[in-house]
Amino acid sequence: MGQGWETPYTVRYASNLDDGPWHGMPLGGFGAGCIGRSSRGDFNLWHLDGGEHIFQTIPGCQFSIFEQGGDHSQTYALCTESPSDGTLGAWNWYPQNQGTYGALYPRSWFEYQGVFQAQLTCEQFSPIIPDNYQETSYPVAVFVWAAHNPTDQPITISIMLSWQNLVGWFSNATPASEIRIRDDGSPVYDYTPRLGQSQGNYNRFHQSETQASCLLQRQRDPHTVIKEGEGEWAISVPVRDDLEIFYHTRWNPVGDGADLWDSFSRDGSLSNLSNNQPATDSEQIGAALAVRFTLTPGESKEIPFVLSWDLPVTEFAPDVNYFRRYTDFFDRSGTNAETIAQIALENYQKWSEQIGAWQQPFLEHSDWPDEFKMALINELYDLTSGGSLWTAATDADPVGQYAVLECLDYRWYESLDVRLYGSFALLYLWPELEKGVMRAFARAIPTEDPKLRIIGYYYQGNPETAHKAPRKIANATPHDLGAPNEHPWQASNYTSYQDCNLWKDLASDFVLLVYRDYLLTGATDLEFLTDCWPSVVSSLDYLKTFDTDGDGLPENSGAPDQTYDDWQLKGVSAYCGGLWIAALEAALAIAKRLEAQGINTKLEQEKWQAWLNQSRPTYQDKLWNGQFYRLDSGSNSQVVMADQLCGQYYARLLNLPDVVPIECAESALKVVYDVCFVKFHDGKFGAANGLLPDGSPEKPNATHPLEVWIGINYGLAAFLYQMGMKDGAWKLTQTVIQQIYDNGLQFRTPEAITAVGTFRACMYLRPMAIWAMYGQLTQGEDSR
Repeated sequence: MGQGWETPYTVRYASNLDDGPWHGMPLGGFGAGCIGRSSRGDFNLWHLDGGEHIFQTIPGCQFSIFEQGGDHSQTYALCTESPSDGTLGAWNWYPQNQGTYGALYPRSWFEYQGVFQAQLTCEQFSPIIPDNYQETSYPVAVFVWAAHNPTDQPITISIMLSWQNLVGWFSNATPASEIRIRDDGSPVYDYTPRLGQSQGNYNRFHQSETQASCLLQRQRDPHTVIKEGEGEWAISVPVRDDLEIFYHTRWNPVGDGADLWDSFSRDGSLSNLSNNQPATDSEQIGAALAVRFTLTPGESKEIPFVLSWDLPVTEFAPDVNYFRRYTDFFDRSGTNAETIAQIALENYQKWSEQIGAWQQPFLEHSDWPDEFKMALINELYDLTSGGSLWTAATDADPVGQYAVLECLDYRWYESLDVRLYGSFALLYLWPELEKGVMRAFARAIPTEDPKLRIIGYYYQGNPETAHKAPRKIANATPHDLGAPNEHPWQASNYTSYQDCNLWKDLASDFVLLVYRDYLLTGATDLEFLTDCWPSVVSSLDYLKTFDTDGDGLPENSGAPDQTYDDWQLKGVSAYCGGLWIAALEAALAIAKRLEAQGINTKLEQEKWQAWLNQSRPTYQDKLWNGQFYRLDSGSNSQVVMADQLCGQYYARLLNLPDVVPIECAESALKVVYDVCFVKFHDGKFGAANGLLPDGSPEKPNATHPLEVWIGINYGLAAFLYQMGMKDGAWKLTQTVIQQIYDNGLQFRTPEAITAVGTFRACMYLRPMAIWAMYGQLTQGEDSR
């Protein structure tokens, strides 16, 4: 606890986000908003406004412990760092390195050691359960305290959870802000949360026969439509004969804290002050709930605390509002926090058992390295804290619409080129959400938006002379499903760093993911295939228009026009060409499945087969150099691209015909492993995206080629394993995991790291490609 990192990675570009290493596992349901608690013990992550990021410690939100054994008593607030602004000066803060922190998402835990006479642990979790489309959406965190008395005398313990009233803070005060071009060419907008705007907030205590709660609320007219940020929070504990319950409903969290600490540090009690007077515009108020109990020698107790919130609305652009998924199971008044907490108190043990049951098979694999099991489970954090959305159900979307950001620096949803790698976790664990995302892309493909936008890659600072392009051309596969400041799902292609209408991988990605999601969820959901079929046809037709020389393969234009969007490819490329061939095979497989259901797909099958007959030999002739596949046919580059055969990996994953001869794939993969991994700083960091055959850079100042992309490395490891290079797959996987977890990047895994200890684009979607490795390990089993 509180140990820190000697040399944590730092951000590569100043314009990118770098919160520092103190990130812990998030708490909260998918799309419900989440909070994070670090290994210091502080609550410091506040993703409660859909798609937006706030990282700062709010000191008044904290657990504290009072303990008395014999004549000795001690009291600590359970964070190893006191507030930097001098607030809560009356409080005593827990010492560093006196305990441990661990996490296996959605569970994390603290073991407090060497300070208290009692043995104390706190396990915290939310009900994130695979194939569960209800409780997984709940805005709730459960904290299960376990206390044991190992001594020969009684010990009295009191546990307090204090919480500042945050209602109204998490909404954008500037929702109509202008979109600008950042210095790295990416579109950005201003987000101004209403932090500290607490006027009208009030707290009250309520106790039933089974539950005691402090409710943190805000004055509002119940006859008006509820807005983003409005609602309530609750702190709840069970009412039991063996627990004394104390409360305080109006203390000052920005003062010295003596109004709580004086009584709590004296004997573990609170004043039981019940004051629901609303805060003025110059006040901050908090509430606190404490339970006190005595342990006889050898006795143990379990005490659950529940923190819940009901903030039912997410607003995107002004007046573009969605209700969150959890509101399908409660009303939409914003007054359900106590009810949600009651459900948690009644069900937390069952939820804990269900979490344990789905994790246990992973943890019992004796032939999987422990660090792999840990990282596999913990990379799921992004499904909660990656700015995730999950809307209420509609007729068109019976389990709602789910989406997660590409990352916090590139703040747009479900980037298709990224989810080609990063969506395996959603597929294996929540397949209905995964198929919902792909249906959203299918709906977006035929849409168009002719509005001209500045393309950031070429931007020199003058809007008048800037290169511009239409936002979305009909039948072009969109790069993403929109951004938090506009209207996700309705306005796609938010990013404007490149003109994504020209990208040569997106249509192939779409087709491959549609067939993957059908095949790997049992090959029975023909309705899903039927829904996506028109866009499968139109997206491939659109991409084929870039086959300028009629050789069957779309050509890259020379501008970065694929997922490596700072890396120029010219002519036929190994990366895009291989994906194209695999996608045509997948499209043919879809067509044959639908034909068996009475849908006439004969013309499409004939067309795609003709394209395949052209493209496969062209690909081999233009790119194979006897050892590996050249980067492209037009640049004369000798670079070995790590991801050159992504299409071949997908073809074998989906039991499709090989993109290239198997002996060529084996040779190329061995070269990739040797050049991009082993020769890149002696294999210390992972595989770089592209190096010359001797391991040197083609361009020493290049960006993407010399970066180690975490998700690409996991995808490459899955390909190595698929091709029988199992030792290499494990070596690569473990190297990358070590870089993440030894250097303060946990729960904010970036897109890229470098050999000089920097990273780019934290909380990235692509690293969930570690689940592609899982898919290979469990091939032939039920991966779900």
